[in-house]
Amino acid sequence: MEKEICTISITSNWLGDAYTFYTDNTIKRVYDTSSLNSNITEWLDAKQISKHNKDKIIKNCPEEFKEQVMHMLDYP
Repeated sequence: MEKEICTISITSNWLGDAYTFYTDNTIKRVYDTSSLNSNITEWLDAKQISKHNKDKIIKNCPEEFKEQVMHMLDYP
């Protein structure tokens, strides 16, 4: 497995939603759909992430990783 760059949470309520970025440009999302259906994991391409979620990711991204994450997300 490649080295982890950072994990960014975009949670706005009690349901978790976090994206982990790796040096090989893979992105792992771990999220909850309900209290009974939690910690669902999926591997994504940047194209599969909505503009709205990309905005949240960049807003919550630590400054030292922002440029790298923006590049991975093909974010304007």
